[in-house]
Amino acid sequence: MKKILVLVLALILALGSFALAEAVDPATIEDNMTSDNGTYEVAFVTDVGQLKDKSFNEGTWNGVKLYASENGLSYKYYQPANGDQATDDDRYDAMKAAADAGAKVIVCAGFMQGTALEKAANEFADVKFIFIDGWGMGLDNVVGVAFKEEQCGYLAGYAVVKDGYESLGFAGGGGGTNPACMRYGYGFIQGANDAAKEMGKTVDMKFTWAYGASFSPSAELQTLISGWYEAGTEIVFSAGGSIFDSITAAASANDGAVIGVDVDQSFQSDTVVTSALKGITEGTYQMIGKAYDGTWADLGGAVSLGINEDAVGLPVDTWSLEGFTVDDYNALVESMKSGELVVDAEAAEGDPNAKGPWDAVTVDYVE
Repeated sequence: MKKILVLVLALILALGSFALAEAVDPATIEDNMTSDNGTYEVAFVTDVGQLKDKSFNEGTWNGVKLYASENGLSYKYYQPANGDQATDDDRYDAMKAAADAGAKVIVCAGFMQGTALEKAANEFADVKFIFIDGWGMGLDNVVGVAFKEEQCGYLAGYAVVKDGYESLGFAGGGGGTNPACMRYGYGFIQGANDAAKEMGKTVDMKFTWAYGASFSPSAELQTLISGWYEAGTEIVFSAGGSIFDSITAAASANDGAVIGVDVDQSFQSDTVVTSALKGITEGTYQMIGKAYDGTWADLGGAVSLGINEDAVGLPVDTWSLEGFTVDDYNALVESMKSGELVVDAEAAEGDPNAKGPWDAVTVDYVE
């Protein structure tokens, strides 16, 4: 697997910087605008799955719309042909269509865009490319934006065990090849393990990449997760875009609980107890701004955003946790920021089922 190489962003995105300029609801901004001259200055090329996936694509698109609308810029989204079966050529064609339509900034979501993006960036050297969940390419017109998903995955695992959950599940997207989802899962295990160890008990976890390769809901995944709940699993971390729909359906039918991903998904289902958040909307918004404010070169080609940039976390205002308090959460976050608590990500990037050893969590890897 190609390892994500990033430079830590230190000079911007400090405390509070992920607050957008205005409290605008992205849902009120048109998805399909019409440009007066037929050109579109800011473009978004979607990842697999639907634009309105209530997760990764939608969160990125919201950042594009917010920046463009606030700054009077035309904008458009492009979905590669062939849906979940899109090839590198399909992705490149979408990027080329955006560049040919006048895009000055093209935001590409998802690690699978890498090959097509590198080709397009070399061809359209005057266009700036923002690679969300991506890496730096050594090209002046590309910035890769990665997140420390292992940190918010850890927070989610730690919080739910402290809240009393003892039988956990993790279902990941990308089939075990998506670095972001892999970091979520590995962090989740670490957090659950540390919380259980502090409490002097052992918890169990089912862990799978099955039926999540396309990030799409499926009857097979819903059946699998329903079986988990029926066998005693209490809560499942849904870390894979639209597979959320299958997992919440299984939870609803079995009185189970769910952990959402990427954005606050508590508004999408009553089964959601909390969500592992990363600042996709805000990060996209900020990076587009760097393309216009003269500081693009300061980014050094890649950024990695985590707890120290307030770019990952849990939604304390909407969670339904009871045994794990906001004070507990803030103390845990501060221990991460101080460096007292370090969450490992390296092992997960090389092995989707990276083994511990774990002291207080028994992981059942389900294939």
